Amino acid sequence: MIRHTVLMKFLDPEDRHEARRLLEGLTTQVPELRSLEVGLDSLGLEGSFHLALATTHDSADDLAAYQEHPAHVEFRRWVGPRLAARAAVDVDSDDEVRRP
Repeated sequence: MIRHTVLMKFLDPEDRHEARRLLEGLTTQVPELRSLEVGLDSLGLEGSFHLALATTHDSADDLAAYQEHPAHVEFRRWVGPRLAARAAVDVDSDDEVRRP
């Protein structure tokens, strides 16, 4: 399983609310999404990002299909000009360190 995590910082922090609404709408449109969770920053500390997205996918191919899905491409077109910064990491659960 692949866990895709994205942090977004918006030029206008209020855009985080619409971004969450749009992202949550992907759950009914993109079959390659196993799960999707969106969290919004509530403290507004210096250096904080405004939105955290975590999705899971059965495989790297499913992650690629999610990223190429027309609904996700449309979201990227909407969000791109609104972002001040973005960071992402993709973790394969087979590579995670397990602790007892």
